Amino acid sequence: MSFDFSEEESVRYSRNLILAEVGWPGQQRFRSGRVAVVGAGGIGSAALFYIAAAGVGHIGIVDGDSVELSNLQRQILHRLDDLGRRKVESARDAIMALNPHCQVKTYDTRLHPANIREVLRGYDIVLDASDNFETRFLVADCCWLEKIPLVSAAVAAFQGLLLVADPGPGNPCYRCLMPKPPPPSRQEGILGAVAGVMGCLQAMEALKLLLGRGSDLVRRILTYDALKSRFHSIKRAQMPNCPLCGENPSVTGLVNSAR
Repeated sequence: MSFDFSEEESVRYSRNLILAEVGWPGQQRFRSGRVAVVGAGGIGSAALFYIAAAGVGHIGIVDGDSVELSNLQRQILHRLDDLGRRKVESARDAIMALNPHCQVKTYDTRLHPANIREVLRGYDIVLDASDNFETRFLVADCCWLEKIPLVSAAVAAFQGLLLVADPGPGNPCYRCLMPKPPPPSRQEGILGAVAGVMGCLQAMEALKLLLGRGSDLVRRILTYDALKSRFHSIKRAQMPNCPLCGENPSVTGLVNSAR
């Protein structure tokens, strides 16, 4: 089987290519892969950089905010010169400067039930790097209903959480872990490096899925305690009474699905 990679690409991806688990077939999977990232903030910055560096060929960036000075402590896609710019534009330019072989599509919008299917439909994998539960539940519901594997990462202070929701028989969805959003709470601080760790882990899960290797996190959840330098992997299972994937689901559409 032949692959039409240029000499420059062969050198660029040489450390991928010598991996038996990747090689030319895997690199082709990366190049033809379509990955959308919701949120170009702290988690999304690391995730976007690493999927672009690996050679993912089609990347979607969804974010409706502008770059602020307080973002620069953790959102490493953006620079001082980007202050005031739309995040999707700044993120696109940073990715293209790293790897011009990527095709980047930007969505300068906040997701809501009326537009989310149009935005996410057609992607192979969605990475949720959003910073609020309304968006997180909306993305999780849409991906499950559209049968798109979801890699969800979250951080708060020194804690991180990662899971994969892959629609399929017996697999738990996001709502199996958390049936509905928790009540609003005060904004917590975040150490930037914690967001970076979770974004890197999120990118790794996406790359494994593109390679067809699956993920143990489909039926587990990974937690990270930065202060104690500890990871914990905890089993999770499909809940019979889950409002999204249970025996009698009440969430069958996206209107008000985040409630």
